[in-house]
Amino acid sequence: MASEQYDLVIRNGRVVTGGSEFVADIGIAGSQIAQLGGMMRGADEIDATDRWVLPGGIDAHVHLTAPGTGPDSWRWVDDFEVGTRAAAAGGITTVGNMSFPRAGEQMRDGLARDIADAEANAIVDWFQHPVLLTPDDAGIAQVGELAAEGHPSIKIFLSFHRFDRHVTGYLQAMTAAAKAGSVVLVHCEDPGIMHCCGHALAEAGHTEAEHYPKSRPVEAERIATERAVGYCATTGATTYVVHLSSQAALAACRTGRARGLPLHVETRPIYLHLNEDRFFEADGAKYAGAPPLRTDADRDALWAGINDGTVSTVCTDHAPWTLEEKLDPSLTASSLRHGMAELETMLPVLWSEGVVTGRITPARFVEVTSTRSAQIFGMYPRKGTIAPGTDADIVIWNGEEQRVVDGAQMHSNAGYSPYDGWTVTGWPELTISRGEIVARGPVVAGAPGRGRHTIRTAGGGA
Repeated sequence: MASEQYDLVIRNGRVVTGGSEFVADIGIAGSQIAQLGGMMRGADEIDATDRWVLPGGIDAHVHLTAPGTGPDSWRWVDDFEVGTRAAAAGGITTVGNMSFPRAGEQMRDGLARDIADAEANAIVDWFQHPVLLTPDDAGIAQVGELAAEGHPSIKIFLSFHRFDRHVTGYLQAMTAAAKAGSVVLVHCEDPGIMHCCGHALAEAGHTEAEHYPKSRPVEAERIATERAVGYCATTGATTYVVHLSSQAALAACRTGRARGLPLHVETRPIYLHLNEDRFFEADGAKYAGAPPLRTDADRDALWAGINDGTVSTVCTDHAPWTLEEKLDPSLTASSLRHGMAELETMLPVLWSEGVVTGRITPARFVEVTSTRSAQIFGMYPRKGTIAPGTDADIVIWNGEEQRVVDGAQMHSNAGYSPYDGWTVTGWPELTISRGEIVARGPVVAGAPGRGRHTIRTAGGGA
């Protein structure tokens, strides 16, 4: 029987999908997987013996564009080129960027600007989540229009005071999202509680980083999450709770999911690997995220949620600052800068702390880092799995390689990592994006602008 000739063949690797593991050869023609198993020949071949072969990671929550301009605005230190370079080195082949309109703009305006930025600079594939800041008639109308154009998701912030001022408009936007088959990403923290707690800390003179968790307490997250669950039930919109950090908020989502609501939960690596004791370190401010790090009981609950399916995805919320900016002595417990670099470390640290320790299986690792994001955001089965007809987004994974994390040597402009000094087991050996090798270990070969816009299908939300 004649064997097929392909551009690239990956041989003898242990292929992992969301539901199974098996040893098979993979034939790649152009940008897609053409054959899985069976006889084949390749113009180029990769021997993946004793290696895992995983779908490329999908980080559906990153910040690679600035939220505004002007003298009072600020921006994170990574852009599309730097961020996607870090992604490629970390085994991530698709990123979802939060696209902010500027003052006086609508979602479409910010989206056009950020699409042009990504087209010119991204090394791996990408999509955009338009951020809805003003739910007026024009903004609400754009929810359905943008979904029809291949952008079936919007981001809203319950953590902004403007949410309560415009709650009726936001609910109308969620109703429009339900009709359009669009996913609503929701940041769940209550601004009233955070303002009250921050004021109390300031009055007491508690300005040090160790008090940061008290400025954004679990109650702020729990109450806002319960509201989001209620809005999901009321509007029918597929709702995706971003960067959930606590057992109490997870319980609210678990109850909603048990009722059959179209509700999904994302958590961040820092909530799985670190706890609030970090804020007592001399440089504790570098660990600030929104919400803050929580207790070991919260960490355990999130790991359990990954295993029972309540937690759908693990994504970074990659929004880095330099260490100097994070440790700015003018900042107080209520004003620490949120965000850090995790695109390059998300998959390795989760593998090391999850798969190597036996907390999760390789299949579950693939589900929360690739498959579920593809399904929820309308990219599956084009992305998120390894099968004939899918994009050839593949990571050859060395499950035994050990490296000591040194953020200063990584690609982010942050210059540090929250895991500096950790010995991590399991790293990408080759990262392949649409059939092209874009990284060999930490060395990135992909050129800026080679990444492609992933047009998504409305009504994903699976």
